[in-house]
Amino acid sequence: MKVLANDGISDSGKELLRKAGFELVEHQVAQEQLVNFINENGIGALLVRSATQVPAELIDSCPTLKIIGRGGVGMDNIAVDHARAKGLHVINTPAASTRSVAEMVFAHFFALARNLHESNRLMPLEGETKFNTLKKSFSKSVELKGKTLGVIGMGRIGMEVASIGISLGMKVRMFARTERTESIRLSFFDGREISFDITSEPLESVLKNADFLSINTPKTDGYLLDEAEFDQMKNGVFVVNTARGGVLNEVALLNAIDNKKVAGAALDVFESEPKPELALLMNTALSLSPHIAGSTVEAQERVWTELVEQILTLQS
Repeated sequence: MKVLANDGISDSGKELLRKAGFELVEHQVAQEQLVNFINENGIGALLVRSATQVPAELIDSCPTLKIIGRGGVGMDNIAVDHARAKGLHVINTPAASTRSVAEMVFAHFFALARNLHESNRLMPLEGETKFNTLKKSFSKSVELKGKTLGVIGMGRIGMEVASIGISLGMKVRMFARTERTESIRLSFFDGREISFDITSEPLESVLKNADFLSINTPKTDGYLLDEAEFDQMKNGVFVVNTARGGVLNEVALLNAIDNKKVAGAALDVFESEPKPELALLMNTALSLSPHIAGSTVEAQERVWTELVEQILTLQS
């Protein structure tokens, strides 16, 4: 079978495919040329990340396709139901980037809490001439220990975010659409482990108590956080979205920042991706990253290893 890895593939993934006898095609094909390329080369498996779109029209136009693989959690760039209805296998790697995304949440939390996002902007410009002024303006930082961490979503990533929060000494409150209790197990370097049980709460309860709020849900129909939800939050809250663009209303977020409801926010995903709104890019209360929460060396290795192992299972 010919496999097209259209958004790139790790060295370990290449090696696994080749050892299994698959023919790997490493071209990066433009979206408008993808149908012709798949048909002309008899591609049987298409592997993508978030850049390549796999709509129903492509699936209908490519009869050689048998497998569509998404390196990552969400599959909103793939017409999943349509593909499966036509007998194609659609696979993804929901666990591969869990730790990477969770660590990015706290990278942004620490940046916001210590004003590093703004300090990194201003030090190259004013550090030589206004050092003491900057020192004073950034001196009112806060610590995470002892604060309340609100987590929206109790999937793999949400639970990993909660576990890091617990390890930092934070109080954790979580929301899930279906009320449930989950166990979090922390493992330490010396082999010891400790478990914590967390029961989900209503969204309103999480919002009104959180000092730091992390959004870790799949794509939603409409905004999960809009003006009404921001109004329920504690004054001075920090908000991080590494989930999906469109989960929160970006205009409402900017308004909440302007009226001091939100002390600072971080966005790794955007409604108008890959062209975020200029008002977001220029706002000094925002810590921003270009949809890279799941993009670490370790996660990339896990993504492709998991995808290839699934392909091998399907072909066995």
